Amino acid sequence: MQGGNCPDIFELSDGRFAVIGTEMTAELDAHLPLDASRADYEKIVVISRDTLLRAKADIPDL
Repeated sequence: MQGGNCPDIFELSDGRFAVIGTEMTAELDAHLPLDASRADYEKIVVISRDTLLRAKADIPDL
């Protein structure tokens, strides 16, 4: 485990984005909105609103 700088969002070299947050699949899976779903290999990760708003400046429009 690294230092206490989590959560974070960062861009990978192939253009995808990675999210570091709190894994909460078991707690939230049954509460997904009707228009949301996840594959068996996907997890639900929670980040703070502040983290997402701060990351917005680093996410390109296109």
